[in-house]
Amino acid sequence: MEIKEWNKVLNKIPNRLTKEEKTSWLFNLSGVCLASDAFFPFRDNINRASQSGVKYIVQPGGSLRDDIVIDACNKYNMVMAFSNIRLFHH
Repeated sequence: MEIKEWNKVLNKIPNRLTKEEKTSWLFNLSGVCLASDAFFPFRDNINRASQSGVKYIVQPGGSLRDDIVIDACNKYNMVMAFSNIRLFHH
């Protein structure tokens, strides 16, 4: 976004976060929602999502490994909902 566009929504452009401030902010995220238009075939996606404060996931489901992904969500106390709508096209 260009400076002139920021001026439309902000009275003052905020200072950039330092590397330490950004790391602290990212480390303290919680209650994050994650959505995908394709299924999660492996639990490593869930492991990584937990590191980013994800608590809620929606995905279409349909992977042969849905049970493994559900188990991972349960381990991290995440809520996963299946939309049954796959929008991922090749």
